[in-house]
Amino acid sequence: MHIDERPREKLLARGPSALADGELLAILLRTGRRGESVLELAQRLLSLTNGRLTGLFECDAQYLASLDGIGGPKAATLLAAFELGRRFMTEQSSGNEPIADASQVYSLMLPRLKGIKREECWILLLDRKNCVTTVKCLTIGGRKGTIFDIPLIIKTALEEAASGIILVHNHPGGDPRPSNADIRETRALKDACITCGLSMIDHIVIADEHFYSFSEEKMF
Repeated sequence: MHIDERPREKLLARGPSALADGELLAILLRTGRRGESVLELAQRLLSLTNGRLTGLFECDAQYLASLDGIGGPKAATLLAAFELGRRFMTEQSSGNEPIADASQVYSLMLPRLKGIKREECWILLLDRKNCVTTVKCLTIGGRKGTIFDIPLIIKTALEEAASGIILVHNHPGGDPRPSNADIRETRALKDACITCGLSMIDHIVIADEHFYSFSEEKMF
């Protein structure tokens, strides 16, 4: 390979946006193995998830480390890079603009929930101007469900003197439509918020590329 086309040199000369996904992965992997260059190793790794970076993000450390040519140190490097990217996106989308619609919440929460294999329940606490003051994960469940701990949600909001809340949870299966249990628990939470003088602005279900807003669908 000509020196100008080697991933590391190409990145330094043209910037990271000039590199394909496989080339960026090759820089992280650093070396290939006997009979397989680092670029070939990177492409093989991508092929395991049909070229989807989200699929790689979903892989756990044990699985990555078990792959031929990867091992523990390379798996750790990949996972660290994915986590840094996720944290960067979270940091970038955590501005203090008032929440005006569900798409803002989706943009804020997608970096936290994209590719997660289990359901998680998060709460956004809002001040009187509808600005987000706190983003917190409250409960973690399995692939098919998590607990909406209503007393914990109310307690958290009151302790932090929030004026309003937005509930967010994810559906790893890819369908953002709420289950009957989701609808039932959301309405119970809405009633609890009214009783305690809190405003429940929305409950948003995220399924990677799609989301469902209880408020926009007039479900409560």
